[in-house]
This record gives sequence, structure tokens and C-alpha cells, in this order.
Amino acid sequence: MLRVATLDDGPASADHESTWLLGHTDRISFDGSLWAEEGDVYVEAFLHVPCRYFDSKDGGRASCRAHRFEDIAPLEPEHRRSKRRLAEDRFRIVQNGREVTRHLPPPARPPRELPLHAGSNPCVGAPCRTADNRQGAACCRDLQIEIMCTKRERRLESLVRARKSPYLCKVDRESPFSLSAEIISACGYLLEDGVHCALHGRRRKDGRPAKPDLCSEWPDGAEVTHPGCVFAKA
Repeated sequence: MLRVATLDDGPASADHESTWLLGHTDRISFDGSLWAEEGDVYVEAFLHVPCRYFDSKDGGRASCRAHRFEDIAPLEPEHRRSKRRLAEDRFRIVQNGREVTRHLPPPARPPRELPLHAGSNPCVGAPCRTADNRQGAACCRDLQIEIMCTKRERRLESLVRARKSPYLCKVDRESPFSLSAEIISACGYLLEDGVHCALHGRRRKDGRPAKPDLCSEWPDGAEVTHPGCVFAKA
């Protein structure tokens, strides 16, 4: 179970954060609907990151480097990435606390826009990279998650801490009820070039941007950046 967001300003105030998190489908499957409880929004999820102790062998066998068990390799769990971009400018987003499909037309461009500046993105060409050394759009593939896990759920905590780094790493106890972790899972709203965002500039019917503010506005005073980030302090 993941904590998605906090309802600070009403039932729709978590729509942006929910749209953002549910968009990262590369290594996360979201099982079921969002629900709110005591001012927070939650969702059930499956993290598609193998165990760091798993060792595949020839002949369809595998072993555990921690306990030395060996047997026939298990089948990998099926992971069908949930589509966030559909045909004809239709997208899966979160609206009023639930997942919906909406037609979001592209933003209108100025009548005398210079072709050179059309669709400019300051991150294009930036040498930023995630911990797996993949370059480009690091912030759209690297995210922090909060896993609901009490101190008494020792098996769940052990399973989380045993995931393969760097695809899931930096696991820390956030509170007596949850763990924080960093996972590399690409956003499903990215275009084929892996850098540009299909939601950029699009708006909902109520006028709100389709994408979260954190995808468009760099936070003030941020000190933690990916190597090569164009927003990093010189």
C-alpha cells in the first residue's frame, strides 16, 4: 500500500499528485482504485523490482545467494504497463479523486511563434542521469514513494529492503507506520523520445493544468539534484 498524497484543500486537491504517481508505470502496477482515509489518499501497488539475492542459472534454474537454496526458476510476474496516453489526445488522469479518461487538447500556440522555440524544453540535452546511469529526464523516471509498513510487519519490511539496487533503494523508516524508498520507474506520459511530456501545457476543463506543478516548476531552495541537472547550482 502506497500513500499517494494528502488532502490539504478538499477532495480534489490530490488530483495532481495522484496523476503524477499513477503515471509511473514502468516498474509499478497499481491494483484497484484510490481511496481516502483520515485526510490521506492511498492505493494498492505491486513493485516490479527483483530480489537482490536472486541468481539465475543455466538450464532454467535459480538460486538464492543469501540462503543457498536452489530450484527451478519461478516465472516472472506479468507486468502489463497501464496506458496513460490514448489515441486522439485522450489521457488517463485522476479527477476528483478517481481515475478517468479525458480529452485534453494540446495548448494553443502564439500566432507568430518562431519555429526554433516551438516546444522548447530546458531538460532536452541535459546530461542528468539516474542511479542506473541512464541519461535524460531523470526526474521523470526517479521518484520517492512511501510504503505503508508498520514496525510489526517485519516480513514486508525485509522484502522491501531486499529489492535490487538501484532500481529500488534508499529504504528508510519514515515513521512507525511507513517506509520511504526511491524507485526508478519511467513515467507513462513521456513521449517516444523519453524526455518530452505529452501532458505539458494541456489543461483540464476546470482550467487546472493536467500535470502537477512539480513537473513544471522547480522547487525553491532545492539542494538534491541528479548529476548534470540543468537546474543545479553552478
